[in-house]
Amino acid sequence: MATIYEVAALAGVSPATVSRVFNGLTVSPEKQRAVRDAATKLAFTPNKTARRLRKQSSEVVALLIPDIENPFFTALARGVEDRAQASGFSVVLCNTDDDPGKELRYLQIAASEQMAGVILAPASDEADLGAIASLGRPVVAVDRTTPYPVDAVKVDNRAAGIAATTALFDAGYKRIACIAGPVGIEATEDRFLGWRQVMTARRAAWPEEYLQHANFRTDGGHAAMRALLALPEPPDAVLTTNNLMGVGALQAIVEADVDPARYGLAVVGELPFMFLTPPAVVQVRLPARHLGTTAATMLLERIAGDAQPPRTVVLRADLAPSL
Repeated sequence: MATIYEVAALAGVSPATVSRVFNGLTVSPEKQRAVRDAATKLAFTPNKTARRLRKQSSEVVALLIPDIENPFFTALARGVEDRAQASGFSVVLCNTDDDPGKELRYLQIAASEQMAGVILAPASDEADLGAIASLGRPVVAVDRTTPYPVDAVKVDNRAAGIAATTALFDAGYKRIACIAGPVGIEATEDRFLGWRQVMTARRAAWPEEYLQHANFRTDGGHAAMRALLALPEPPDAVLTTNNLMGVGALQAIVEADVDPARYGLAVVGELPFMFLTPPAVVQVRLPARHLGTTAATMLLERIAGDAQPPRTVVLRADLAPSL
């Protein structure tokens, strides 16, 4: 049986446009004719079960993110909204504060309000999708994955950790510490595993105190950096595995009268307060907005009836050019 992707390719439109045609949403007459002609040629039949569920749901999708104050998630949300709005859907934004209990309540609300689907940056690796999954509503995990068999879009986080740590070594630093996020979050583990891989490959020894776990916010990075600077042999450089922890680490470095232009600092993500950023800071740019648009596209395809097995899309992070 032909798929929505084959119809879209033959018609020269996006899968979302095919979805709009078969769900009675506004599409130009030219595109509508092209889609219906392609569907006829391919003997395409929309997934009737999915369409029936779709008609029982709203034109609203939920986006659950852990920290709306983090510019990374703000950009991700913008990508989701842009893509959803273009297809006639509205987005309800829910801030979970990385709290599994709060996350669960929002998921239950999404189910009870008959929302068409959910995009979720899970608060932990044990996100409970039971309520929404029981209704057959599609879910896409973004930035982090879940144990449930759902679509996911994430960054190659280990490669990001490797790139940042390698850049510090190449700049001449040897005693490189890592400020990682909370234990049990996939992105955290992948990024510090990238750091550890480079440390091992460069035969760099490090005390166990060189790996600090903290919350993903500024205060977490600040406290971890202070602990590192207080060690008998403090590191001469540090990798922080998200942007806000990088801000906190930089604040602690300045408060300790350490010249930030001479201290090695690498950040997975871009520091949000650029006027504080010394040129020497290594930043790995994450494709936040692209994560959002990709996740929204995947969700809309599922809402349209796409029934292929769950897939995971991995996007690349890049080192920001030095100033």
